[in-house]
Amino acid sequence: MMMMTMEGMMDKVVLDDIIRRLLEGRGGKQVQLSESEIRQLCVNARQIFLSQPNLVEVEAPIRICGDVHGQYQDLLRLFEHGGYPPTANYLFLGDYVDRGKQSLETICLLLAYKIRYPDKIHLLRGNHEDAKINRIYGFYDECKRRFNVRLWKIFTDCFNCLPVAALINEKILCMHGGLSPELENLDQIRNISRPTDIPDNGLLCDLLWSDPDANIEGWADSDRGVSCTFGSDVVADFLDKNDLDLICRGHQVRHFHFEHADYSFTISRSCKVHAIEDILSFRFPFVSHFYDSVGFS
Repeated sequence: MMMMTMEGMMDKVVLDDIIRRLLEGRGGKQVQLSESEIRQLCVNARQIFLSQPNLVEVEAPIRICGDVHGQYQDLLRLFEHGGYPPTANYLFLGDYVDRGKQSLETICLLLAYKIRYPDKIHLLRGNHEDAKINRIYGFYDECKRRFNVRLWKIFTDCFNCLPVAALINEKILCMHGGLSPELENLDQIRNISRPTDIPDNGLLCDLLWSDPDANIEGWADSDRGVSCTFGSDVVADFLDKNDLDLICRGHQVRHFHFEHADYSFTISRSCKVHAIEDILSFRFPFVSHFYDSVGFS
């Protein structure tokens, strides 16, 4: 398969070589792709994201992965445990950059796999795939130190095209953040236009920023100062109205591998992976040696 872009052709041989070199970064080794190669990854991936729906529909079995945040060694360990694409299907819930030391390697490997196997790996947008956020929390500085600000802007153009939600077997709705008081049905997600910045409020903001709170009913302001929180009654009502079974999301630190609250699952940060083997039967394999970052994402 060849991808035609404004940068020219990026074929399987080129992609396989980039993936091979990135996988040599085990043990903390920095992998320095060329600026031209990274630009091609961004342009090709952007084109693929826009060719696929904003609400990606996938089938089980699929491995669902939480926030990576530049922890490249954890990402490599995840693939070692779960299988390298295309031997396994993956859904990542966003937040690929910031905080960790190797955001560039992390996002480049994921984009390369997405281009090489576009139907085997799916990348959703997190709140850190936003210029306003990753300008502050590390990714901008990493791009500037290792390349230049121009490359950071190319990544921003790519991030603005990422899909924001996924639907597994028509029953499990996945996103980075959570529900929104504006969200009544799934067509509203499908109809969000791209490319787009993340606004300070509204549906798209909530999908990437909101959090469940088992101690409330209805909706409440968020301690983050952005978006809102929602109670289990909101989850139950939304699932019932849309004939869904489960909400699956990332975005928060959890000391265990998952947290369950009335059909809303939070996949913990630090590159945890969970495999959905069947729509009614869940298996959560343990992935060891991952650390949790401190603070909100």
